[in-house]
Amino acid sequence: MAARYQRILFKLSGELLAGDAGTGIRDEVLAGLADEIRDVHAMGVQVGIVLGGGNIFRGLSASMRGMDRVTADHMGMLATVINSLALQHALEKRGLFTRVMSALKMDQVAEPYIRRRAVRHLEKGRIVVLAAGTGNPYFTTDTAAVLRAIEVGAEVILKGTKVDGIYTGDPVKDPSATFIPTISYMDILNRGLKVMDSTAISLCMDNRLPLVVFNVGVPGNLTKLMRGETVGTRVGE
Repeated sequence: MAARYQRILFKLSGELLAGDAGTGIRDEVLAGLADEIRDVHAMGVQVGIVLGGGNIFRGLSASMRGMDRVTADHMGMLATVINSLALQHALEKRGLFTRVMSALKMDQVAEPYIRRRAVRHLEKGRIVVLAAGTGNPYFTTDTAAVLRAIEVGAEVILKGTKVDGIYTGDPVKDPSATFIPTISYMDILNRGLKVMDSTAISLCMDNRLPLVVFNVGVPGNLTKLMRGETVGTRVGE
C-alpha cells in the first residue's frame, strides 16, 4: 500500500525520550521510536526528524532562573545534538542509513546543515536527523522543525506527543478537557492552545504546511498515519 506522504518531518520533544524518568534517555523508549521510524521508512517514506532537548537541558527554564538567555539557548541546542546522536545510533542498529545534520558547526560529530545536502540525503533514502534547532537563540525546536520542513519540502509535519492530539486544555491536569479532531491554525492562536509556540504555528499557517499532532507512545500510530488512517488532530486552514 502506497504511503499517504512521500516526505515527512517528524518532531519529537526531548521529554519523550526520558519516559517516566523525566530526564535522560530511556533505552526502551528510544528503541520503540526507532522501530516505528524503521517501519515507516520501509514504506518508502523519506523521513526528516527534529528532536528537542528538554530531557537534558531547557534553555528557557535556565534563563528564567537567571542564566543569560543566549547562553542557555546554546546549551539547549547542544542537548538536541546529544539526543540526535542517540537516535542515530538506535536507527543504525536497525540497518538504517542515518545522517545527523547540525545547525551549529561541530564537524567531528555531525554534518553541517546545508539544505540541498539534506534534500539529497532524503532522496537517497537516508533518514536525516536535524539537530541544534535553527542555530539561533530565542527560537524553539518547534519553530526549527517547521522551518526545516518547509526548507526540505516536507508534505506534513508530524508532532509526536504523550496524548492523543489537541485538547481544549491539558488532559493530564484537566479531566474535563475534550479532544479536538480538526482545528485551524488561527483557532490555535486565538485560543492560546499549547500545541507549538506561536512562531511555529504562524510559520505553518503562512506556508500552508499541514500539521498532525498525535500520540507517538501508541505502537503503530505513525504507520497508521502513513496509511491515511485518522490518528490524532489535524491542523490546517
